Amino acid sequence: MDVLLSRASTDRLQDPAPDRAQLEQILATALRAPDHGRLQPWRYVIVQGEARSILAENVVASTLRVAPQTPQFNLDKRRQRMATMPMTIVLGMHLHPEHKIPLWEQEMSVAAGAMNILNALHALGFGGIWVSGPITQDPVLAAQFGFEAPHRLAGFVFVGTPDNPLPAPTRPDPAGFMAVWDGTPPVFGQDRNHAP
Repeated sequence: MDVLLSRASTDRLQDPAPDRAQLEQILATALRAPDHGRLQPWRYVIVQGEARSILAENVVASTLRVAPQTPQFNLDKRRQRMATMPMTIVLGMHLHPEHKIPLWEQEMSVAAGAMNILNALHALGFGGIWVSGPITQDPVLAAQFGFEAPHRLAGFVFVGTPDNPLPAPTRPDPAGFMAVWDGTPPVFGQDRNHAP
C-alpha cells in the first residue's frame, strides 16, 4: 500500500530507464488489466536512443496538423521534451469496433494497463508520466506507430529515473469521493465542497 500511495507523476527524468528485463516485467503488469472479452487491446511501442529525435519531429509535425497556430515556443518545447526523455512508451489501442464489447470498455482496459505501468515503474524505483493531448487523435501520427484506423493512440508514457526524490504527493481525503448508497442518488462531499 505504501508504494501505491506514494506514487506521483513526474517528467523530471534522467537515465537510467528500465533495462529489457525490467521493461518486460513492467509491461507484464499492464497485461493484468481488466479485459472484458479477452480482446487484449494493449500495444506498446518503445522509443529510445536515436529514435527519440524522429519521435520528436513526428510529434511536432502532428501538432502542426491538428493545431497549426501553435506558437513556435510550444513547438520547440515539445520537440526538446520528446527528444530527451530517457524512454518513451507509446500507448496504442488495438480496437475491435465490430465486437460486442463496447469501444469504451476496450479503451478503459488500455487506460488500466497504463496505470499499471506507472505503478510498476514506481515500485521498481523509476518515474513516469502519461501525456496525451489532441495529437492522439491524429491518424497520421497513429499510423507511424502501426496503429492505423480503427486502432488509435492513447498517449505517451515518459520513463526514466526521477532527477530528485519525489515529494510526498498531497491527495484529497478519500471520504469526499465515496458515499454509502441507500437507494437514493448520493451526494459526494467533494461535490458539496466545489458547488457553484
